[in-house]
Amino acid sequence: MTVLVTGSNGFLGSSLVERLAIHGVQGIRCFVREGSDKSRLETLRKRYPDAGIEYYVGTLVSRDDPVEAVQGVDTIYHLAAALSGAPADMFLNTVVTTKNLMEAVINENPGVQIVHISSFSVYGVADLAAGTTITEQTPLEKHPEKRDPYAFVKWHQDRLLLDYQQQHGFPLVILRPGVIYGPHGGAISGRVGLQLGGIFLHLGGSNILPLSYVDNCAEAIVVCAAQKTAGVSIFNVHDDDLPSSRDYLKAYKQQVKKIRSIPIPYAALQLISRTVEWYHHYSKGQLPAIFTPYKTASLWKGNRFDNTKLKSTGWQPVVSTEEGMRKTFDYFRDHS
Repeated sequence: MTVLVTGSNGFLGSSLVERLAIHGVQGIRCFVREGSDKSRLETLRKRYPDAGIEYYVGTLVSRDDPVEAVQGVDTIYHLAAALSGAPADMFLNTVVTTKNLMEAVINENPGVQIVHISSFSVYGVADLAAGTTITEQTPLEKHPEKRDPYAFVKWHQDRLLLDYQQQHGFPLVILRPGVIYGPHGGAISGRVGLQLGGIFLHLGGSNILPLSYVDNCAEAIVVCAAQKTAGVSIFNVHDDDLPSSRDYLKAYKQQVKKIRSIPIPYAALQLISRTVEWYHHYSKGQLPAIFTPYKTASLWKGNRFDNTKLKSTGWQPVVSTEEGMRKTFDYFRDHS
């Protein structure tokens, strides 16, 4: 069995390569860019010599580079996506690259299983009541243009893959993680709040934080792919025993470092958002619309989450939430 992993030397990608090796996969083809940092993959190659970890050097921006990479593989784990940057660059490196990959698949390996890593951000939650539980049946975002660039490109990436699947019928597994965290990742999610100068604006209040420790997320990807079901399968991914945004921030302050924070109640945040949006239009864009009522409702109104479908596959966290937070905070304390 040979698999292809795009985004293989990223935060989640390198963890996925390791979980594949632990599960006994032999033949892990890692799609990497020329000159990219492969130090973590090199460590895995030495640790798991039987996994047959190899590199395919290229870029998905090219229409030609994926052609050879997809040949002879049984499953493609598609993790490559832009996390930040200019909106046009993010669209190029998320949506256009996915189109290039899929064109190569349809021409060279049309029956291969595609395992796509999506995001909670594709769900349309702004109009849902506070406390609504997000499941795989929650409707997708109707107005991705009103969200941040990351949510916008991930929504378009999802739609592109679903359209290709409908046309060509290959097995497609979509995993939608919440907040992926762990050593080498981000310290504090935007769902908790935002840093503004020397002050951290705590915007999440007592909202539940849908954490997914990076190794648990990678394990979920491997387990869900192993189901080998036809058609489209969708799984929301998050851990058990989820903390609140307030509890996470409190633990960060205790275990990593003290930071000055100001809690902003949701009602006040909506008032600020309406003011910012009004002045954005009044000033003809001189003030960026960092906050809008729609963005605020999408991120900080507060939802509940359910991983029942994921657990029906037999998946179990390999790291508890308590241990995951401890490992994460130990890392950031040592590197702050």
